[in-house]
Amino acid sequence: MCGITGWVSFSDDLGTLGNEISAMTNTLDCRGPDGSGTYVDKHVVLGHSRLAIIDLDGGAQPMSAEVTGGRVTLVYSGEVYNFQELRAELALLGHKFVSRSDTEVVLRGYIEWGAKVADRLNGMYGFAIWDSRDSKLLMIRDRAGVKPFYYYPTSDGVVFGSEPKAIFANPRASRKLTVDSFRELFSYIKSPGHAIWDGMLEVEPGTIVTVDVSGIRTARYWSLETTEHQDDLKTTVATVRELLHDIIVRQQVSDVPTCTLLSGGLDSSTITSIAAFHLASAGEKVRSFSVDFVGLTENFVADELRGTPDTPFAHDVVRKWGTEHQDIVLSSAAMTAPSVRHAAIAARDFPSLLGDLDLSLYLFFQELRKHATVTLTGESADELFGGYRQFFDPAARQGTTFPWLSNGHQFFGRGNADLRNQSLLARSFEQSLDLPSYIQDSYSDAVRRIDRLPAESDFEWQMRKINYLHLTRFVRIWLDRKDRISMAHGLEVRVPFSDHRLVEYVYNTPWAMKTFDGKEKSLLRAAASDILPQSVIERTKVPYPSTQDPRYAQALRTQCQELLLNPNHQVFDVVDADLLRVSAKSDDVQIDQASRRELERVLDLAVWFDTHKPTLSFG
Repeated sequence: MCGITGWVSFSDDLGTLGNEISAMTNTLDCRGPDGSGTYVDKHVVLGHSRLAIIDLDGGAQPMSAEVTGGRVTLVYSGEVYNFQELRAELALLGHKFVSRSDTEVVLRGYIEWGAKVADRLNGMYGFAIWDSRDSKLLMIRDRAGVKPFYYYPTSDGVVFGSEPKAIFANPRASRKLTVDSFRELFSYIKSPGHAIWDGMLEVEPGTIVTVDVSGIRTARYWSLETTEHQDDLKTTVATVRELLHDIIVRQQVSDVPTCTLLSGGLDSSTITSIAAFHLASAGEKVRSFSVDFVGLTENFVADELRGTPDTPFAHDVVRKWGTEHQDIVLSSAAMTAPSVRHAAIAARDFPSLLGDLDLSLYLFFQELRKHATVTLTGESADELFGGYRQFFDPAARQGTTFPWLSNGHQFFGRGNADLRNQSLLARSFEQSLDLPSYIQDSYSDAVRRIDRLPAESDFEWQMRKINYLHLTRFVRIWLDRKDRISMAHGLEVRVPFSDHRLVEYVYNTPWAMKTFDGKEKSLLRAAASDILPQSVIERTKVPYPSTQDPRYAQALRTQCQELLLNPNHQVFDVVDADLLRVSAKSDDVQIDQASRRELERVLDLAVWFDTHKPTLSFG
C-alpha cells in the first residue's frame, strides 16, 4: 500500500534538499509504518513510506534500475493483483528479478513497455516514475481511483504526494481555500481532478500525467466506455460469478494477515462467503469483523434509511461459513472525543461532512488494525449493480441532476427545493457559492462524456447515465474516505467490486437485466445465491450504520456551545453564529437527524480549520 511523494524542479538544483524530501515523506508515516526511503538527484527528489504486504524483506523503495542511457526510479503505492503473470512474461523477455515484490514488476514493466505498462495492470495503485534518460516524471493512477494521488504544479515542475499533507510540507505549496473549494466540498459530487485546495489537482483515475521541461501533459489510458452487451441472462449471471471468484482469490494474496469486513449486507457477505469457500479447500478460515454500537442491536429503531440492524445478518454468514469473527462495538463516548474528530479530519486533509460515519470508521479501523494488515470490503457494489434507492426513485429517473441530489437534498447547506432548509451556513457566504449552478454545470459536463447505444431506449439511456454518474462521481467519495481513514492506521483495504473487468462488464449490462427479479442488485444476488444464507439473500439495502444514542447528539450540542465561546474562530467566516447558537441550545428534546448532521458538519469544519490552518480567499 504505502505512501509516495516527490518534487521535480527543472530550474533548481534539488541535490542538497534531502531534508525537504524527508519532511515530506515523514508526513506519510501512517501509510507506511514498516520503513521509508528517499532518492535525491539534481532535478528530482522522491520519498516513500512502506507498508510491507508482499515480499516483506524485499521491495524497498524508492526502487531504481540502471538501463541503457540512464536510470529509472520508481515510488509506488498499492497492489497489482496480476503481478505474477506479468513477472513470468517479463522473465521470458529477459528481465532479471532480485525480489518477489509487485513493485519490481511495475518497474520492469515500465522499462519494457514504457507508459503502456498501465494498460497491463490489474489493481489499485498510484505510482511515479522518474526516467533520467529524458528527464521526465510520469504519474499514473489506477482506473477506479482507489488510491489517492495529488499534485501541485509549480513554475518549473511539480510537487506530488499520496496525500495533500505531503505536498504542504514542501515550501512551494500554499494552503489556500477559495469559494470554488467550498463549492466542491459542499456539493458532494467529487469532480475528477478537483482536490479542494486551491492550486492542487488530483491525478484523475485512469490517467498518466507527464512532467518534463516543456510542461505538464495528461493522457487518459482508460475510461468507462459504452459497448453493446451480447450475453443472455444465464450467461451474464455466470460471468459475474466467475469474475467475482477470480477477483477475490487474487485479492487474498498477501504475506501478512488478512480479513474481511462483514456488515451482513449482500456486498460484504458475498466477499466473505467467496473468500471462505476458497480458503476452506486449503483447510483455512476467513477472519471477519463487523462494527456495531453499544445497545444499537438490542434497542434498534427502524428509520427511513435503515430498516434492520446489521449484526444478526452478519452472524448468519458467520454460522454458515464458520468464520473467525469479531464484533467491534463502539461507544458514543469514544466517538465524541474531540481527539477522534481531529484525527479523522487530519487523516483526510478535508472533512467529508459525514459526521459519525467517519468517526466510527476511524475507530473501527483502529481496532481492526490490531488483528490484520489487509482487509477486503464491499465498497462500490451499490454503485455498480444499482443498490441505492435513488436508482429506483422516479425523481432521479426523470431528473437532470446527480441522482443522489434529485430531491433537492444536499449534504451541507440549503436544499435546492427550500433555500432555508436546515442550513447553518452564513447566508451571504452561501449565496456566493451558488451551489445549484455549480451542480448543474458539473452534471452537464459529466453526462457529455457518456456515449449512447444506437438502439438504446430513453429509459435505458437514463439508467445508463445514473449508473455512470455513480461510478465516476459518487463512488469516488467513498473510496477516498475508505483509503484515507484506513491508511491512517496502516491498514490496507482492498475493493474487489472496483476491479475494472467487472466494472466494464456490469456497467454495460442493460438495466432490465440488472433488476430482472424486480429487486435491487439482482445480478449480484443471483451470482452469489449459491453461497449466501437465505436471510442475506432476502435482505434489502441498508447503509453503513449510524449511532442512535441520544447522548451522541447532546455531546454535539455541548461542543458547539464551546465553539461559540470563541467568536473569532475562522469557522464563523462561513457559519452563521446566531443560527448555530439556536441549534446548539441545551434542552431535553430529541434532536432530529437533519439538525444533528448540521451540527456535525460545523464541528468538522471548525476542526479542519484548526488542524490545517488554511488561508481563506473569497474575493
